[in-house]
Amino acid sequence: MNGLLVAGTASDVGKTMICTAFCRILANEGVRVAPFKSQNMSGFSVILPDGREISRSQFQQAEAAKTEAIAEMNPILLKPKPGLQSEVLFLGKPLTSIGGKEFREELYDQGLETIKSALAHLSQHYDTVILEGAGSTAEVNLMDRELTNMRAAELADVPVVLVADISKGGAIASIVGTLQLLTPEQRARVKAIIINKFYGDLEYFQEGVDFIGNYTGIQVAGVIPVLENHGIPEEDMDRETQLAADGVDVYEQWADHVKRHIDWPLIQSILA
Repeated sequence: MNGLLVAGTASDVGKTMICTAFCRILANEGVRVAPFKSQNMSGFSVILPDGREISRSQFQQAEAAKTEAIAEMNPILLKPKPGLQSEVLFLGKPLTSIGGKEFREELYDQGLETIKSALAHLSQHYDTVILEGAGSTAEVNLMDRELTNMRAAELADVPVVLVADISKGGAIASIVGTLQLLTPEQRARVKAIIINKFYGDLEYFQEGVDFIGNYTGIQVAGVIPVLENHGIPEEDMDRETQLAADGVDVYEQWADHVKRHIDWPLIQSILA
């Protein structure tokens, strides 16, 4: 499959937004691109015209990609319920309500086959697939039976771009620690690093960029400043965001912002 996985050092680092930008940039270049998140836990979803249901974020990414949203873009959706339970949807159809431990024990194999089927469908109908990871890609206690992050990258056989959030501090440590916790095979898939949610003067962080590249041997593809008024709803929360100005294509605005602050030719070379 032609594509890449956008993984994160933690939750809420901006994976969804980076994938959204990549989808619009590629669509603008005439590429038939599809978003994909193998398993998404979110209470925010969209009912498609065929009655199936997917996460709001993959629906928005499909809009950014200028393509019709389909269930294969989010083959497993977990909708949180009280009592540490989740409603489980496979390919947009409700299956059961279950706890996390039971899901891993009882539905893992079925989930794996559902993801494989969805990836096969997308690879047949699109030129490129932009995969999104979930949470941290280095949750070692979950790696044996995980269905996102490096498992998805392995199933699709695609390279990985690692995203870290610098706004909370500790970005360098989170990058180094994440890479150290990956297996050598997993680490070899990581071809670039993106620093997201930067505040201040980018020149002051150049030494940090140089250190990351020299220490890890992986190039930093860009440092993306915070864009307060991107106007795109959050993936799994109703956190208040400033709306974009009237008449602004929010996907175009966000894609332009990202492209101006990353080495897009590097990302293209990773996709090639």
